[in-house]
Amino acid sequence: MLERAVRVLVSGQVQMVGYRQACRSVARSLGLFGWVRNLVDGRVELFAQGSSESIDKLIDWAWSGPRSAVVVGVETDNVAVDRTLTDFFIQPNPEKSS
Repeated sequence: MLERAVRVLVSGQVQMVGYRQACRSVARSLGLFGWVRNLVDGRVELFAQGSSESIDKLIDWAWSGPRSAVVVGVETDNVAVDRTLTDFFIQPNPEKSS
């Protein structure tokens, strides 16, 4: 059931540490749909939707991430549900502007 959707921004040492792969694994195990990607400013952004309880568990996990990550901040915003998503995937990184 799609009760809730969130956009999450995770800051700290969260790139090049397997954060996206670990996030995808945790989100899938929680039955969530959405995506995760690196941002050019060094943060990781994720969009997740599903049960409120599972969303809360993913946000709790985001504060620690995989073992090699050093998370210093997690910002969350409730957003609209995207009913077209049927999985949780790693999205390509946005292009750096020149």
